[in-house]
Amino acid sequence: MFETVITYFVLPVISISILLVFIRLAKGPTIADRIVALDLLTAIGIAFLSVYAIKTESRTILDVGIILALLAFLGTVAFASYLERRSRK
Repeated sequence: MFETVITYFVLPVISISILLVFIRLAKGPTIADRIVALDLLTAIGIAFLSVYAIKTESRTILDVGIILALLAFLGTVAFASYLERRSRK
């Protein structure tokens, strides 16, 4: 039953959310909107990796998700620092 829920509910919801975030990434009126969409896309990618790890019963994929989360966090902090410097000028 758990496999059925993952296959027919969780993965389609994640796929639809990826599509919606890509639309926001393309249409975003400001660079901040695009960065937030990219950060959200990373979070959705981590969710996809987690669901895939549960489905295949592989723990090593979760390590990739953790590394991806750390990189996304560092990117968000770097962008916030860039915006702060730009607003001072």
